[in-house]
Amino acid sequence: MQLYCESLIQYKRLPTKEVSIGDLKLGNFHPIRIQTMTTTDTMDTIATVEQSIRCIEAGSELIRITAPSKNEAENLLNIKNELRKKGYTTPIVADIHFTPNAAEIAARIIEKVRVNPGNYVDKKKFEQIEYTNAEYAEEIDRIRERFTPLVKICKEYGTAMRIGTNHGSLSDRIMSRYGDTPMGMVESAMEFLRIARAETYHNIVLSMKSSNPQVMVQAYRLLIKTMFDEFGEIYPLHLGVTEAGDGEDGRIKSAVGIGTLLEDGIGDTIRVSLTEDPEFEIPVCKDLVKRYTSRESGVGSQESVSDNTNIPYNPFEYKRRETFAVDNIGGKHVPVVVADLSKIEKITPSHLQSIGYTYDAATDKWTIGDAAADYIFTGNQFLDFALPGTLKVIVYPAAWADASDKSKYFPIFSDSGFIEAEQKSETLNFVMVDCYNDNAAISPFLEQLANDPTVVICLSSTNSNAMQSVRRMFTELMTREIKNPVVLITDSNWQTPDEHLIHFATETGALFLEGIGDGICLGYSGDSKLENIKASGRTYLEVKDIYQFTNNTAFSILQATRTRISKTEYISCPSCGRTLFDLQETTAKIRAVTNHLKGVKIAIMGCIVNGPGEMADADFGYVGSGPGKITLYKGKEVMKRNVNSEVAVEELINLIKENDAWVQV
Repeated sequence: MQLYCESLIQYKRLPTKEVSIGDLKLGNFHPIRIQTMTTTDTMDTIATVEQSIRCIEAGSELIRITAPSKNEAENLLNIKNELRKKGYTTPIVADIHFTPNAAEIAARIIEKVRVNPGNYVDKKKFEQIEYTNAEYAEEIDRIRERFTPLVKICKEYGTAMRIGTNHGSLSDRIMSRYGDTPMGMVESAMEFLRIARAETYHNIVLSMKSSNPQVMVQAYRLLIKTMFDEFGEIYPLHLGVTEAGDGEDGRIKSAVGIGTLLEDGIGDTIRVSLTEDPEFEIPVCKDLVKRYTSRESGVGSQESVSDNTNIPYNPFEYKRRETFAVDNIGGKHVPVVVADLSKIEKITPSHLQSIGYTYDAATDKWTIGDAAADYIFTGNQFLDFALPGTLKVIVYPAAWADASDKSKYFPIFSDSGFIEAEQKSETLNFVMVDCYNDNAAISPFLEQLANDPTVVICLSSTNSNAMQSVRRMFTELMTREIKNPVVLITDSNWQTPDEHLIHFATETGALFLEGIGDGICLGYSGDSKLENIKASGRTYLEVKDIYQFTNNTAFSILQATRTRISKTEYISCPSCGRTLFDLQETTAKIRAVTNHLKGVKIAIMGCIVNGPGEMADADFGYVGSGPGKITLYKGKEVMKRNVNSEVAVEELINLIKENDAWVQV
């Protein structure tokens, strides 16, 4: 294995060691397992059992329950017994952070324990500590002494373990040596894995979670390469994006991170962390996993390309592909959004409201939102009204030839059509290129398109392995030093809005995370009729306007991949038994008064386990610090301690205002 997966151009599951969690088998090509975590108080046996049953019946194959202290760990036995009495044999996972003694109790009771290497022995006080090599080795010995008893108990009782690194809770020791990096996350887990292997204990799963999908994907890739280089084998992987949030944003952020890895055959179990009741996480997990249950290897023609071809960029770090600018596409510009309105029989100003433009007839003026599409595709249709100043229209070549205003209308060609065309725009031409569809070789016209200063290449693929097909075309462009900007065109032939959301976020998000893509256009194909999408039910939100849904999805994908910021970002944890306030209610309350703060990142955390660490990636933080008490952060710094929860949202707004980040609506 040269990089981090079995194949860069085909779908192939990554081979991993087999792990037993009770009677459940994980890894070694077993099905990708689905799991969630309860949000009840672990000491409330009945409530935890009832919620666990709801999750199991929804399809969860593992149930994780927090055990923050000795009492909760001991009560896991009562919970397990109640579930078994009711006929449920689903394995239970104890979630442990700061308390090794709780882990050692739980490991004797349930099927799996999760430990966080960032806070199991180490501490996090945001202190920079310089270690000599000898001092660092002493710290590893201290970890070995404290961690080995748990390893021995797990080995004796046949208990599985997840070594679960969180980006937000890397210890001061790791941060001092490796920084706030994916490599620091990997080394944090590897230290614990080496200790376990020294005890010949291998019933281990690993995870590398972050609220930033870029960091999360890079960390998993590095972990795979590190394990393979050091051990010659790979342990099963639990995938997840922490603090993803709720609604469409939470689903998209999760799909971008988890889906990017699943596309490359990486991942043996997944959990989608939403700020919602845990049973609502399961349908999202199912939508992600079912994409791969019948996935076949193959990506069209493999002409002169090895199965694991070297790629001309570093997949372990983010660097945007170098392009020149054509109008406002490529170069230093943020990725553009193209809205496909071609299925509307007659486009009116009211239709543009769905994509961010609101017309006021009384003043004859347009209001342009932060999530306003940059281009619209109308097929052969001209608009009989004056367009907003920033909006431009893409049409087929014949229609473009008849356009009177060629500063607003631009043609879209097939690759052969562009070469043969007698009339072309002098400033901007969109050219569609299929990526290895129907066993086709690389477009014979690629070199003629290459570096034409008017050409924006539009890449798409109908292959089942569409992401790999498009990525392979990018490698050709980069290898040949073709620097035209590229718009990613992704159609979905799924049925429900949730399925479309997952599809779009996975296939385009994976490419944006690798720095490839200067624009995005989402559409529907096959049996995905618009009326069916609008009429179909959702697990969380109802779709009333399909064009608004698609436009918002495009902007949310760019936001999740950190390639274009158009709105407030919420880093919101999914709640658990440690949570000290109603996360769903509080998140909704904070969102309602701050959702106009474009580019501001606000973290809403139920407790201190990941809270202070995730503050490092947020501008402001709202963290539960005790019953009815909230601590407010600016970045890593505590600004106000033990604020009464009744006034904490108001105090958060004051903090944002004091730091000149507030915008009056």
